[in-house]
Amino acid sequence: MALNILIVDDSLLTRKAVKRIIGMIGLDVGNIVEAENGVDALKILDETKVDLVLADLNMPEMGGIEMIHKMKTGETTKAIPVVIVTTESSTTRIKELLMEGVKDYLHKPFTSEEFKEIISHTLEKTNG
Repeated sequence: MALNILIVDDSLLTRKAVKRIIGMIGLDVGNIVEAENGVDALKILDETKVDLVLADLNMPEMGGIEMIHKMKTGETTKAIPVVIVTTESSTTRIKELLMEGVKDYLHKPFTSEEFKEIISHTLEKTNG
């Protein structure tokens, strides 16, 4: 089954890098949609079927933390797996997000191997 992935990051370079790595690791991907912040991401989630969200935490307008809170309280979005992709080094904040239902996190910069391992593990956990 092809995955529809939403990449939420205010950095165009990061979004391009993530897309390139997704292509390199051979995931079965349908659509890759991009958003610059949580506000845009929530609009996309209302209109588009998304199977996986890769989200930064620190963004203008609405950061990843607020976006994740809104996703986890929304009927149609609460089950979508979220992986944090961030430079955030606060383990407390990341632990809080994991307890709220975030599946995993990747610390920037990361290698394509780390990315593949985290995404594969997340999809296995989600699909049982």
